[in-house]
Amino acid sequence: MVLVENLLDTKGKTVWQINPEASVYAAIKLMDEKGIGALAVTSQDKLVGIISERDYARKVILKGQTSQGTRVEDIMTKEVLYTFPQQKIEDCMVVMTQHHIRHMPVIEDKKLVGVITLGDVVKAIIDDQKIKIDHLEQTISWGESY
Repeated sequence: MVLVENLLDTKGKTVWQINPEASVYAAIKLMDEKGIGALAVTSQDKLVGIISERDYARKVILKGQTSQGTRVEDIMTKEVLYTFPQQKIEDCMVVMTQHHIRHMPVIEDKKLVGVITLGDVVKAIIDDQKIKIDHLEQTISWGESY
């Protein structure tokens, strides 16, 4: 059983974040610089939302807005689904799939301690399954008679 904390230990706990008053341009620029698809939106060290490339495409570009004239708080997702370090990654996958989200903040003691992506979760599940398969293959090969 792989937990979110195991995933964060492997992936790292760096969380890129932005202030809600920042321009969408600043958010998109930071995402580009860091090679990521979403940012946690924080105010006074509290998670207040999340902004993704999808938010930008749907709420700025398609509505004819400008990225420099639009603030992050105007397009961010405010109802953020999050998880905890002790949560099983399979449970996260279910929530992420059901709600069509790709990024999930990780909260511990009311603090943002990481962000996991659907890709991170899928990779961790595949890696865990590979370990189980290898173990089963070893077990089976030990039981063979020659």
